Amino acid sequence: MAGRRRWSTEEILDAAAELLRTSDAESFSVRKLAAALGTDSSSLYRHFRSKTELLRAVADRILLAAMDGHRPEGDWKRRIMSLVLRVRAAFGQQPQLAAVWGRHASSGTGSRLVMEELLQALRASGLPDEEIPARYHRLAVLLAALIASEARVSTMAPEEYEQGLELFRVAVLGADPERFPALSHFARDIRPLGADRHAAFEELLAAQLDHIEAAIRPS
Repeated sequence: MAGRRRWSTEEILDAAAELLRTSDAESFSVRKLAAALGTDSSSLYRHFRSKTELLRAVADRILLAAMDGHRPEGDWKRRIMSLVLRVRAAFGQQPQLAAVWGRHASSGTGSRLVMEELLQALRASGLPDEEIPARYHRLAVLLAALIASEARVSTMAPEEYEQGLELFRVAVLGADPERFPALSHFARDIRPLGADRHAAFEELLAAQLDHIEAAIRPS
């Protein structure tokens, strides 16, 4: 009788990524992955010690894909903007993993490549070395939050999204003008969180970069 097939780490990650295209990180399980591969969970735990470790590895491959072929160009602000938009586009193909990336640290090569480029760009800005770690951390927190926020909206079912829009309209357009005078005044111009996400993303990032630029000491 032939023995059970042994799956490589890369094959397991391929299967996990494919499974996550039709589910989310919360409902994903090692048991479901094992069933999709026609094996048992114990065989997968020889490659990854936990579901979280497996999800981190899949997310890190998205970062690797984002960095594939990346060549730093322009000044430090252009380098950071280009890098961020590449990472954002990569997670746009697999939004289920955006929250995983934001929630869990990764020690993979993809993560290191992104960190290296951000730190290199910040050094090129002229910031003193002692200020760079804190500036890097604020940038990383902002990017993870923005990308995860976009992902949550993009993975919503159409009916759920429409229901949210209707509730938003009721909350805004139906506000009592005596109790909520400002909200009533701007009601027809206030837009839900899902609107103009791309423009808001880039404006918030640009504002953070401008804030860093303003802090750079004259040489």
